[in-house]
Amino acid sequence: MMRDWLTVLLAATLLAGCAALQPPPVETPNLYVLEAKPLATAVRAKRDLVLEVAGPHAWPGFDTTQMIYVKRPYELDHFAANQWADTPSRMLAPLLVQALEQTGSFKAVVKAPGVIPADLRVDVELVRLQQNFAARPSRVELALRLQLADVRTKRVLAGITVDESENAPSDDPYGGVIAANAALQRVLQQVADFCVLESRSR
Repeated sequence: MMRDWLTVLLAATLLAGCAALQPPPVETPNLYVLEAKPLATAVRAKRDLVLEVAGPHAWPGFDTTQMIYVKRPYELDHFAANQWADTPSRMLAPLLVQALEQTGSFKAVVKAPGVIPADLRVDVELVRLQQNFAARPSRVELALRLQLADVRTKRVLAGITVDESENAPSDDPYGGVIAANAALQRVLQQVADFCVLESRSR
């Protein structure tokens, strides 16, 4: 009887020890995306040009799926349980192509590397995408740097930095996502206007 009792006690002790060794449950992060509505474009003359959109590159600190925020200058931090579904630079690529197609100003808009020979190429850099909590309410700051080049002559036609900010409706990650997409809408409009205007010199 005593032996059976000891066996049960030993088994219970071993099970408790195994449970204590189990890793803590990993919290599944909330995933968010960048999206854009159709641009409000004016009717423009269509030109016989193929525009290639190079895959955007991100500046140091922003080539990540982590959602970056700042509370003081020069220091980047990120949310633990919230992140982008992909890096913002990769999510930007199809949105840029879509926005430039919507202008109706080009024969075709292709994503690099494309099978169609391009006349023009736009290179894009993500300078920053961050939620700034040093301000109240917090605001999202989004900046892109662009260069439009003539592919045949390898000549840079023009360059611009587009910088937009949007107050977040709430001081939390989801509020930052809403603000990011609102700022992105204006950025895409400026990118489209820039490419259409500067391509006229080609």
